[in-house]
Amino acid sequence: MGIDTTFFKECLDRLEVYCQLLDRDREDETARRLGRELCIERFEVALEQSGKLLRKTLRPWFASNRAADRLTFRDLFRHAAKHGLIDMETAERWLNYRDTLNGSGEPDGADPAVVAAVERLPAFVADARALVEVVEQARDD
Repeated sequence: MGIDTTFFKECLDRLEVYCQLLDRDREDETARRLGRELCIERFEVALEQSGKLLRKTLRPWFASNRAADRLTFRDLFRHAAKHGLIDMETAERWLNYRDTLNGSGEPDGADPAVVAAVERLPAFVADARALVEVVEQARDD
């Protein structure tokens, strides 16, 4: 049975919609605050899902599923690069996305870390969609 990417793709679709809404409501600070909250929440979910999908994809390279399950988020992306699923530059971007999320404060304020995280979302979505292709291609192999 293959790896189901449906939920991850739905997360990305919602994240894109939330980003578009955030761009549309530049004048209304309340709407911007709520938009940032939605974006950061969906970003967190998508980032978590990316790790889960990559873990499942990497399992064939390990002696047991348990060994793959022990990998940290950072190690997942490093192993994906090591095994040619993604390149090292892409792996570094994923690690930076995780660091950006860890550095963001409460999404309801104008915290510079939150603003930086929201500004990186279009690049994150592009990388996440590419990861979906990697997972689906690995599933077909």
